[in-house]
Amino acid sequence: MGRRHFLPLILAAFAAAAPAAVQARPKAYPEAEAQALDLLKRAIAFRSVAGPGNQTPQLAAYFKQVLVHGGFADGDVTITPVDDTAILVARYRGSDSAAKPILISGHMDVVEAKPADWQRDPFTPVIENGMIYGRGATDTKFGDAMVLATLLQLKREHYVPRRDLILVFSGDEETRMKTAALLADQFKNGELVINTDGGGGTLAESDGKPQSLVYDAAEKTYADFQLEFTNPGGHSSAPRGDNAIYSLAKALDKIAAYQFPPEINEISRAWFTATADRAPPRLGAAMRAFVANPNDAQALAVLRGDPAYIGKVGTTCVATMVNGGHALNALPQRATANVNCRIFPGNKPSAVMARLAEVVGDSQMTIRDVTEGSVATEPSPVRPDVEAAIKKALAIDFPGVPAIPTVASGASDSMWFRSRGVPSYGIALLFIKDSDQFAHGLNERSPLMNIGPAIRFYKSLFTDLAR
Repeated sequence: MGRRHFLPLILAAFAAAAPAAVQARPKAYPEAEAQALDLLKRAIAFRSVAGPGNQTPQLAAYFKQVLVHGGFADGDVTITPVDDTAILVARYRGSDSAAKPILISGHMDVVEAKPADWQRDPFTPVIENGMIYGRGATDTKFGDAMVLATLLQLKREHYVPRRDLILVFSGDEETRMKTAALLADQFKNGELVINTDGGGGTLAESDGKPQSLVYDAAEKTYADFQLEFTNPGGHSSAPRGDNAIYSLAKALDKIAAYQFPPEINEISRAWFTATADRAPPRLGAAMRAFVANPNDAQALAVLRGDPAYIGKVGTTCVATMVNGGHALNALPQRATANVNCRIFPGNKPSAVMARLAEVVGDSQMTIRDVTEGSVATEPSPVRPDVEAAIKKALAIDFPGVPAIPTVASGASDSMWFRSRGVPSYGIALLFIKDSDQFAHGLNERSPLMNIGPAIRFYKSLFTDLAR
């Protein structure tokens, strides 16, 4: 994400978010914005993908070099190798060493990207039409670059917080999350976590105006369950009545047709209530009806019919991988499938697995939990100090745009901190249209106009929370 030469365009684009007569022009930080763009472009160029050739350790080394050059003591920036990846920790020292620190979380790794599938090389940053393209442009090298540039701007201003600000960048969030668990263990004394890998802002499809910013105060539990059927097998010229592949197909059909009971909690209720007035009429009406009665069949049909909202109304499970048979001319001896679930807070994975077994209702099936890198957590409290700091920071560039807590459907490093008792809030100051959202997908991109607002947002947020 970067763009230092785009400040006039950015300010003009967002001026419409409030009446011109009352909106003061936000203070610009041209050096920080130029550095943020440069950091983002350079970060995208590192192929920080798990497996052979993983360049996450090299990216961590580059970030350390920038931090030390910007005023951090060498001993306050550490890199810890972990398998083929690494952890980066940078401590911005405050005046009160006894105060619990504010943790600033992000991750340096990205999901795999095949150059042959992309219109542009995924690890070569490309700027076109106000967008930056590349793997990590959204998830989440944008956030990494913004918070680094913000902290370096604070160093330039000789700012001294009361609490330590500790940057904690993990190295395998997209795979095993081993590094986040290690960080959570190391910093379980944290006051709270601001995780740049979460939440975000929505731009209207029609005119590009900012609609709302959501921040993750909770997230669903990630779980993988393996379904398996086994048969004696045999020659394909003599089909049997029992066939592992057919049995598995029937089981998956039943799971596909099943909907877990709808659920709502304080955070999701607040999100639906605040979002309904800004949603298209049919969708907004469904949101209001769901809040009034979570079992409203018509409202559920509308919400579950939209991939953007089905995950908001309860637990979801979906088949993601299948494997069956061992030869083209033999009856299958084994057939397996992975069913991935995103479990609404308050439900145990074991109970969801048991329910899937009941839905299938076939005693020949075995099911087991094969989840790696996940733990169930309770929601973080919607703290008044955090809520006030977020709203104040957002109003700098986006007065009148609401900040709304939500339950994230995906998994993030926040779960590990929450599991250690540290409240964590996913907050990405990144406004984007739904039609431009390609995190984990082809031609990932983000609008460059977010850079200036992001630096102002994080600067306000960090300094308020570190008091």
